[in-house]
Amino acid sequence: MNSSKKSTTTSEITNSWQPQPEAGLAVQELLQAFLGRIDDLGQLESQMLRHTGTRLGDWVDHFDLSSGFAGSGDWINRLLQVGYCRVETASSEVYEHSEGLFPIIQISEEPKCRLGIHVESVVDFLFAHKIQTPVIGRPLAAKRIAKVFESGEFEVWVIERHGVQCWNDLSPNPSGVEFERKMMEMREVFCLRNRLFDCASDGFGHALELIHKSIEVMGVGRSCDLFFEAERLYWQSRNRAARIQKSRQDQLGLGWGNHDHHTYRSSRDCFAQLVSVLETLGFICRERFYAGPDAGWGAQVLEQPDCGIVVFADVDLSEEELVGDFAHEGLANGDSLGTVGLWCRLHGEAFLDAGMHHLECQFNYQAARKALNADGIQCMDAFTNFDYLKQCFTEPEIWPVDPLRVERLKTEQMISENEAAGFLENGAVGSHLEVLERNDGYKGFNQSGVSKIISKTDPRKQLPVKPSI
Repeated sequence: MNSSKKSTTTSEITNSWQPQPEAGLAVQELLQAFLGRIDDLGQLESQMLRHTGTRLGDWVDHFDLSSGFAGSGDWINRLLQVGYCRVETASSEVYEHSEGLFPIIQISEEPKCRLGIHVESVVDFLFAHKIQTPVIGRPLAAKRIAKVFESGEFEVWVIERHGVQCWNDLSPNPSGVEFERKMMEMREVFCLRNRLFDCASDGFGHALELIHKSIEVMGVGRSCDLFFEAERLYWQSRNRAARIQKSRQDQLGLGWGNHDHHTYRSSRDCFAQLVSVLETLGFICRERFYAGPDAGWGAQVLEQPDCGIVVFADVDLSEEELVGDFAHEGLANGDSLGTVGLWCRLHGEAFLDAGMHHLECQFNYQAARKALNADGIQCMDAFTNFDYLKQCFTEPEIWPVDPLRVERLKTEQMISENEAAGFLENGAVGSHLEVLERNDGYKGFNQSGVSKIISKTDPRKQLPVKPSI
């Protein structure tokens, strides 16, 4: 996964990301150089596509090119020409592309060229492929690597990273065994955190206390990594498509290393708290998203650069509110509920008891849909079908709704009698897995198409139509 970032302010609306075909071609040529020399890598590529519907290129964490190889192909000049820029680091020559989702490229004095594949667990990968090789980095370290394939001057390594950039040196945990014990305790705390509160604000406050406690011990990056591991686990427990896809990826020892972004839905009155908690975890407000004046909702896109995690935070929003700092100044509750607000009132805050609305991962679009369909998971129609971006949701999970929530909505005249009866009888749209394919390093989102799919997933539109009398 790529961790490049673009520094923006919250006043910027996302409309500037463009496909980067020249950089995409250069990266593909590098990947083909490895595929052309290492047969085992080609077999892994086929397994990924066949068993998980994913593409090898989307799992590439970084390239580490020997100075001899880079110089012989004049690769440094090539990288600069296609938009890569030199990054200042303490120990290596690093290049990243800030305008697209591309792997980090390092130039080193090592005699061999290395390809790093990002997985959730190096040990899980070795176990799945029955590979006997030393693992560099002690258990629970922030970074672990292992060489899995080699041929001549080319090597393939798997790498797991937890809140650190790929070029960070391998080093022991700050306090050895005691640090590791505390880290395991915080993992359990995040997984088991209380999500049920009469007042949602108290739930955010509770989570913030846990996060501060974790940061004191482990720092921001590692705390964020642990927190989102727990978030994916909770979402997965409430989504069948997620469990099936995760099982497929685990069979190859990959985990969720192909995540693209995590999506939270928020009520208007909790939105500033959600952003504040995410910023405490090291997220930066990257850009705003607005689906248009008729859609009634928008989002703040945030990125945690050390973890390579992106969050899409949805909220009911008017066009007028877009010009203010809605991510930090807060939003007052309105007289009606849009799609996002109603979902939160039916299920709870996505950050709390509801869990994430969806996780979006990178796939080969057609292969992933076919594989999910074979396991009985239907996909909705594509809401984006460009050459550089393809997206669709799986059919939604239908969750039961607490009768007390329905009664409050009916009393406040936010839903009709028929809608209330329908939600109690049939439940309401809950979560999804999202299938995404990005090409040419495209880093943006489709503002027009996503508005249509959000409208289609409005809980009110999923209710059976009752004939009028």
